[in-house]
Amino acid sequence: METKTILSQIKLLDDPDENIFRVIRENLIGLGTEIVPELEKAWESSFNERIQERIEDIIKNIQFSSLKNQLKDWVQTGAKDIAFGAYLLAKYQYPDLSWEAILKQIENLSNEVWIELNQNLTALEKIRIINHILFDVHKFSPNNANFYSPQNAYLNLLFETKKGNPVSLGILYMIIAQRLEFPVFGVNLPKNFILCYVDEISAFHAFGDSTDNTVLFYINPFNRGAVFSRSEIDYFLTQQQLEPKKIYFLPCTNQQTLESLVINLIISYDKLGYADKIKELNELQMLLAK
Repeated sequence: METKTILSQIKLLDDPDENIFRVIRENLIGLGTEIVPELEKAWESSFNERIQERIEDIIKNIQFSSLKNQLKDWVQTGAKDIAFGAYLLAKYQYPDLSWEAILKQIENLSNEVWIELNQNLTALEKIRIINHILFDVHKFSPNNANFYSPQNAYLNLLFETKKGNPVSLGILYMIIAQRLEFPVFGVNLPKNFILCYVDEISAFHAFGDSTDNTVLFYINPFNRGAVFSRSEIDYFLTQQQLEPKKIYFLPCTNQQTLESLVINLIISYDKLGYADKIKELNELQMLLAK
């Protein structure tokens, strides 16, 4: 659609006839993100509060629709990069967030770990280096003071504040480990989120053929990357009076990991009473649950 036609429709946003407004609104939303700059210009040049509110609503709907499409694409192409998935979720709250800016911070952290590595390190020694860089050098830590804050879930704010929840810290840890080709993946425990280091050969040497679990050990990024064994998960499940299902010990997919982060956000916004955000996040969760 030509710019002239778009501008003429934007001018009609002040029409008192609700039927006309609904048609114009749907037309503009259907044009997608390409018209957002024009809408922003119209907002800035208008002194009409009603028009500004309507423009804000249209921009918000365009951005949310675009986000859902991007998330669908991420899922349909295999949800291969958890970093990009976490970036997309951060765009829910920060639609202008730059992937290049996030990627640069990821690469900087990965390079700091890489410099400390050598070919002779064991799996446990590699994890200790990640722990040192993340928790000693950069001071990433759990946000115990404000555990349910929605801000804990957004990757850009995790880089900024250095504080997160179990899932966001776990995702950051996974991102760095996987960038360095370490087989570290999420484990979706009930009421918790941890990581596992998967190594079929090492696990066989450590445990023999008495288990079908290829996990060598588990990692808790919410506790400064503490390493622990399967028996501690057994103990946790007993304490929580939960049946020890196989999925509680094995890696989950990136899609399931991101869904856990969305569920965290839903819980956070529910405590704040943000019904609109809960409705939108439920839509995102449904995309990830498929």
